[in-house]
Amino acid sequence: MRLVLASASPARLSVLRAAGLDPVVEVSDVDEDALLAAIPDASPGEKVTALAGAKATTVARRVAGPHPGAVVVGCDSMLSIDGELVGKPLDVDTARRRWKAMAGRTGDLVTGHAVLRLVDGDIDRVAEGHATTTVRFAEPTDAELEAYLATGEPLAVAGAFTLDGLGAWFVDGIDGDPSNVIGISLPLVRRLLGAVGLSPVDLWAASTG
Repeated sequence: MRLVLASASPARLSVLRAAGLDPVVEVSDVDEDALLAAIPDASPGEKVTALAGAKATTVARRVAGPHPGAVVVGCDSMLSIDGELVGKPLDVDTARRRWKAMAGRTGDLVTGHAVLRLVDGDIDRVAEGHATTTVRFAEPTDAELEAYLATGEPLAVAGAFTLDGLGAWFVDGIDGDPSNVIGISLPLVRRLLGAVGLSPVDLWAASTG
């Protein structure tokens, strides 16, 4: 049994490793914009869960040969604020606008999760869900914000901030699961593993065996 993480996120990988797992990383090539365009009326939770499921399914089919008994975990995170669901800003101007809008306020970090269990190379069991954590943002000064933007960190993360990096200086607090803000909710993944007949303990053994 091999755990496969269908994500390029170093933060998600770090969370899983700190929790005793050593996943294989396999990045999907899902067209996220096209998928979201097909479900415009879905809720934030439904949207990120659909993305997570598509990523996990794509990767599961790809790794079925070398890892026929794999457990594949897919995730997708976005920030919901003022009714708008936003992902990675990708450029400095977008990140700056988002921070100006969310400074001193709260937003919901929503992460969709999908756990797929393969048996003899076929997808045998699937469990999906999402977790939401409320984030209370600080109000960085203009100088602090420009310095943060200059690091490049906020450009490649959902909501233009991190909880496990430089962005943590500008988060006053959270309500909910902290690992979810980093990108993968361990409590939710544990429940989803249970739904496909596994426990994290099984994967501890697989990673050390």
